Amino acid sequence: MVLDGAKALALPVKYGQTLRVLNALSNNFSWKSLDQNKHKWFFADFSPDLSIDNTSDYDKAKILQKLLMFIRIEKPELFKTGLDFTTYLNFDKNWGLGTSSTLVNNLGQWAEINAFELLKLSFGGSGYDIAVAQEQKALIYQIKPKPNWKIVNFQPDFKDKLLFVFLNQKQNSRQEIKAYQMQKTNMETVKRISEISQKALLSKTIDEFSALMDEHESILSKVLNRPTVKEIYFSDFQGSIKSLGAWGGDFVLATKNDAEYFKTKGFNTVFEFDKFIQK
Repeated sequence: MVLDGAKALALPVKYGQTLRVLNALSNNFSWKSLDQNKHKWFFADFSPDLSIDNTSDYDKAKILQKLLMFIRIEKPELFKTGLDFTTYLNFDKNWGLGTSSTLVNNLGQWAEINAFELLKLSFGGSGYDIAVAQEQKALIYQIKPKPNWKIVNFQPDFKDKLLFVFLNQKQNSRQEIKAYQMQKTNMETVKRISEISQKALLSKTIDEFSALMDEHESILSKVLNRPTVKEIYFSDFQGSIKSLGAWGGDFVLATKNDAEYFKTKGFNTVFEFDKFIQK
């Protein structure tokens, strides 16, 4: 709904990705991505003209090539010599915590180029995660007419009742964006989503917050013509379940602190609010 101008409440997590860029010994360009165990999960080697010589994933390398070519046009002085790029994750790459958006943001910072322009060229999406990566603060985000956001404080009195649960599967954000854009969106619905985001930020009680999460899920379920995550996996759960990010995958937010419930269902990656969300 953010793609159609709805306001979103977005929170930064404690996990992230760093980028290191070093001058190479040759005129070639190399890229490697390391996971939280320092294992290489992606690599690409580029010729001096940025054509792809070798890679572990051609589709990813093509996106990277497009990004680097754009940066070279804008900042040719950065490419006077070959470069070695290395990214480091401090979380499981399957969690879907913005490996793409943090990459784009880091490249933008390195090249001193607008990361939102880089996002349009590569992965697409609303850019809310770029804004969060830049600010590392909670914010209310909106993209109409252009990306804009306001830093907010979301540390509710009931935060000890909130859990973040990984659904053991990573969603493909680009595919989910395409699926969403095939739907016709009612602007009254967009307006209501914005109101829910604002009210969630101001919620005083867990009951008030849960009711808003339930309404949000119900709206998205109708728009996307899909059952909610709670209906699929957690129909007997006593609290609310809210999908996060690409709808129906990655993490969900639960409004009852009952980690054992999720673990008995086979969902073992569970975080309490303060262990997961950056202040």
